[in-house]
Amino acid sequence: METLSLYDLNFTFAEKYLKAFKYPWEALAGLKDFIISLGKTLKKSDFAEVLPNVWVHKSAEISSAAHLGAPCIIGEETEVRHCAFIRGGALIGRGCVVGNSTELKNVILFDGVQAPHFNYVGDSILGHKAHLGAGAITSNIKSDKSPVSIKAEGQTINTGLKKVGAFVGDFVEVGCNSVLNPGTVIGRNTNIYPLSSVRGVIPESSIYKGGGEITAKK
Repeated sequence: METLSLYDLNFTFAEKYLKAFKYPWEALAGLKDFIISLGKTLKKSDFAEVLPNVWVHKSAEISSAAHLGAPCIIGEETEVRHCAFIRGGALIGRGCVVGNSTELKNVILFDGVQAPHFNYVGDSILGHKAHLGAGAITSNIKSDKSPVSIKAEGQTINTGLKKVGAFVGDFVEVGCNSVLNPGTVIGRNTNIYPLSSVRGVIPESSIYKGGGEITAKK
């Protein structure tokens, strides 16, 4: 569940930023400030500041019906589709898809991430080529509003944060209408069955079948 075990940092604008954090959730608190500072360094020949603190690569395709809240950066050849709602604090990499009615808030999307249909991604990090099926969401706040803890192998780490979503490793496939509960961590190359309610730490290269049943990929 450490940052370097989940993500290949060669596939994000946030490589140097994320290297400073042992655990990925530690990067959430300062993410907006980082996006603003990074945006000011982007080449004007490649990126246009279309609104204050909103930088869009000139090859990106942005629907006229999409909302781009500040601060955010949208990378090369990324597609932001009809009625996407980027609330702000979004660092979106190269070749991503932010789809119809998808909402993003305080997130890092590595290169090649797809959140194409009715997804909510909040206070979360999605790794290289991670894919969310239609209706899959990250739940980022507990019902009692208490700080989120990460639990795995008898270890509990208190994040100290009330809003923590999911940390989805590279090449993860999340099935349609699944819910990733606050503090969920999913290892690289793992598949989540549709309609799953996922919590805790799911090992890399595994299949989550629901109800806590997990099998290793062959």
